[in-house]
Amino acid sequence: MQTQAENHVGTNWLAALDVEARGLVAAVDARSDGRRILEGTLDKEGYIHYLIQTYHYARWSTPILAEAGERLKRQGRHPELARLLIQKGEEERGHDRWLLSDLKNLGCSEETVETAARSPAVDAYTGWNFFTSRAGVPTAALGTAYVLEYLSQTRAGVWARQLKKVSTIPNIHKSVTFLRSHGALDGDHVAEMARLFERLTEAEDQEAILFSARVARNVYPCIFREDGASSLSLAR
Repeated sequence: MQTQAENHVGTNWLAALDVEARGLVAAVDARSDGRRILEGTLDKEGYIHYLIQTYHYARWSTPILAEAGERLKRQGRHPELARLLIQKGEEERGHDRWLLSDLKNLGCSEETVETAARSPAVDAYTGWNFFTSRAGVPTAALGTAYVLEYLSQTRAGVWARQLKKVSTIPNIHKSVTFLRSHGALDGDHVAEMARLFERLTEAEDQEAILFSARVARNVYPCIFREDGASSLSLAR
């Protein structure tokens, strides 16, 4: 049986990819904490939860993207996309330190962050992307990257501005480095990927990118709190 992603391969696959990207934005906005961060009214516990969960996936972005790029290069396929994956891995290097800095300014020590329990969404996200980079179709990592950078382009900068403008969280002005930086960086990245994807005609790669985009659309919104659950319980 064909998946829904497989039904979109061919000439309209880029349009389908944009549908997934817009769907991720809508899904995040539909979460209660997603709505609050967009309004700038997210409470301190909710913001800390979001930053901690983001740290626990962002810390793996460089190895996931780099391994996918190196594997694609060894396969002798799509040299431009292999270089893009490796480049994106380097661009993500150190972003976890921004998160630790923001969390420190909110009163969370690095030890607290490291020992905080990961949500099932983070485990699903990292597990899937490590699988695709190491054993699946390596171009799939670009589907994840595309929709998350689309989300950053449309929401990260807005979230940072609204939190600084509206939020009553102590020290919030020193705690939005990750959001502000991603909002500024990721717009050009989305356009760059789209230009390279226009030359990608292999159905297997199109399907892999679309499927990973769909996984991210379904999994990523769940890094936000569910029913007020805290991220600060110790990992088991």
